[in-house]
Formats: sequence, C-alpha cells, structure tokens
Amino acid sequence: MTMSHPQSYEILLVPQFTDAKGAEASGTGRTIRSAVVEATGATGESGYPRYAGEGMVADIDPATHTVEAILIDGSELDYGLTARISEKPVGEKSVPENHAPEKNTDG
Repeated sequence: MTMSHPQSYEILLVPQFTDAKGAEASGTGRTIRSAVVEATGATGESGYPRYAGEGMVADIDPATHTVEAILIDGSELDYGLTARISEKPVGEKSVPENHAPEKNTDG
C-alpha cells in the first residue's frame, strides 16, 4: 500500500524566542525567509519524504506537517531559528473577507 504525500509545502523560517530561563517563549517573530519545496520522491535520512526547492532541502512528516530535518543553502539551520510549515496551502489565494465578486455588467 502506498501513502499519498502532499506534493509541495511552503516552509517558513522564523526566529524562536526564549524566556530568561531558556524555555520557549510564546509567540514568534516575523518570517525572515520562505520557500516552496516540492516532493523529490526520495526518503530523507530521518525516514520522512524529502522535499527541495529555493535553496531548502527538508524531510517533512506528512502526518503532522512537521519539518524533521532541514538544510538551508546547504547548511544546518542557524541557532535561534525554527522551520515551520505555512498554514495556508501552497497555491491558495487569499481573498479579503469584505471582497465581493465582481458582477458582469456587459449584459
């Protein structure tokens, strides 16, 4: 039986803040870099499907949408940064809530 995995994800790199005791603080900073990664068809060293694109190579758990391993431009993730999956599916266009569809007035 073959599992179906998403063909792409958007990965967000954001600063991870800690409190004075070193514990993760609530909230994160703004996204400092993002990339859309596509499935490569390979399995990464972590055992999860591998995705690559825009300078990022990541192993992503499709069940939890968690980045399990990542390289940025060939290097490990810098200390103080965290990689997250965008909550908005790749390719989804956002429309403002108060935006009404345009009506055809050509008759």
